[in-house]
Amino acid sequence: MPAKRIVITGASSGIGQATALRFAADGASIVIAARGVPALEEVARQCREAGGTAIVVPTDVTDAGAVQALAERASAQLGQIDLWFSNVGVGAVGLFHETPIEAHARIIEANLIGHINDAHAALPIFLNQGYGIFVNMISLGGFAAAPYATAYSASKFGLRGFAEALRAELADYTDIHICDVYPSFVDTPGLSHGANYVGKKVTAPPPLVDPRRVAEAVYRLADHPQATTMVGASTAAVRMGHFLAPNISARAMDIGLKRYFETAEQVPVSDGNLFAPPSDPGGIDGGMGSPAARKAGIGLAAAAAVVAAAGIGAWLLRGSRQSSVPSENDDA
Repeated sequence: MPAKRIVITGASSGIGQATALRFAADGASIVIAARGVPALEEVARQCREAGGTAIVVPTDVTDAGAVQALAERASAQLGQIDLWFSNVGVGAVGLFHETPIEAHARIIEANLIGHINDAHAALPIFLNQGYGIFVNMISLGGFAAAPYATAYSASKFGLRGFAEALRAELADYTDIHICDVYPSFVDTPGLSHGANYVGKKVTAPPPLVDPRRVAEAVYRLADHPQATTMVGASTAAVRMGHFLAPNISARAMDIGLKRYFETAEQVPVSDGNLFAPPSDPGGIDGGMGSPAARKAGIGLAAAAAVVAAAGIGAWLLRGSRQSSVPSENDDA
């Protein structure tokens, strides 16, 4: 089987970097894109050492013209594109009204408009060559809203809707696939890179998913594309809890976060990587799997568990109430 030809945006760290290295280990030819040139050059070096080829194309996905130029460069260099991994994602933690409106807008631009720009540049190439796989990195946030991350939640819900609509439009093109990946909490530098408007250290609840596991899921899609891929056991549980009781589950998450922030370590308020790439890209791992980080995340884990339990409880209560209402055939 010939080596794959891959484009990855958001490739400078975390899941993007892990995915680039996974494809490189299989001899793939990869075009990697992000805003930070030094970080991209390091990822490219690692890809070459792993056995693949890598071309660096610095790109801000919020710039449609830059993404179009990326697609043209990738098509010229690779000949054809087998898989385009749209992986850019940024975030901010803070109460909605205390988060600058510019930060909200930037998150929507990167997480939603950026993916739309990717797809708009990639799909004509796929249609011309008659096949192709477009992979959206969405996350657990596409199913369950996250208080203190309102714009992030809006972007992920919007991205899920965009992908579903696009998949319907392309249903007659049996060799062109729109694939969505929904990991639970992943141990990447993403949280430490994000904007912070609460002034408290942010972590994620265990169990954390290794970024390489998500990369493996994306790698498998190149040969076995499917519409929805969930990574991490908590994704299905939280998805079900939100489906059954969305308001209760969001409220439970809000309570858990407030309690966590009451005792969390203070840190400076920062715009993070919203408007510029991080000075330290951080590599693949976020370091949240350390004993101290796991301890800090226990409260958030409890909140996530409450989300699932609340949904199930509401469903059971609703079922109990419905069964107690007399039907036309019941004795009154």
